Amino acid sequence: MKQHHSDVHTLAAAYALNALDPAERTAFADHLPYCQACREEVAEFEATAARLADAAAQTPPPAMKHHVMAAVDGVRQLPPRVTDTAPTAGLASALRRRAVPLALAASVVAAASFAGVAAWQNQQREQYQQRAVQAEQRLNDVSAVLAAPDARTVHGRASNGAVTTVVASERQNRAAFTAAGLPAPAPGQTYQLWLDHDGTMRPAGFIHQDGTVLIDGDTAGAGAVGLTLEPAGGSRRPTTAPLLLMALPT
Repeated sequence: MKQHHSDVHTLAAAYALNALDPAERTAFADHLPYCQACREEVAEFEATAARLADAAAQTPPPAMKHHVMAAVDGVRQLPPRVTDTAPTAGLASALRRRAVPLALAASVVAAASFAGVAAWQNQQREQYQQRAVQAEQRLNDVSAVLAAPDARTVHGRASNGAVTTVVASERQNRAAFTAAGLPAPAPGQTYQLWLDHDGTMRPAGFIHQDGTVLIDGDTAGAGAVGLTLEPAGGSRRPTTAPLLLMALPT
């Protein structure tokens, strides 16, 4: 679909949700470094999408159904009611006496099973709430940097073609990193950020895909931001040549 220049600004939400076709995505990625408003909109849309994804319900683990069904299958039914007769009165009475503890046992098993399900659901709900709070905090932190009165911006392009932006606030001692067109890393690898302190590279967090993240660590005294491909989980020191080494805005 062709876009007029004035229409490019309307693609921020679709870009953040990876809903553009390749031509549109390339055009918007080329436009992004030169448009502060679009960068802010993309960062906000991506953070909101991440928050909504964190709050989404998850499918219960298969093992839960197996445990519940196994407990149900192990519960005996009450014996059928029969009319008392002289020859069988003793047997029926004995069956009724045995049925009472069996019914109590069944109740205990069922109560334990459903208590376990309730506990698991409560734990999942607490985890979702915690993740939603963390996502909201990340959104607030990034937004604070972008909206800081002393915010300064610098743009760059990584050697793998990704368009990058760093927004830094000296007053807040924080910086945000944005990547667009970032290729997916190979299996077992991840993108890691670094802060260059007089030639010493210090870990500064990760960015897993296109979007905006808050750079970890103290930006005071740092001269540049680096980006490398590292083994999954990250490294204490860079193990590959930098894809990007960009001076922090001043």
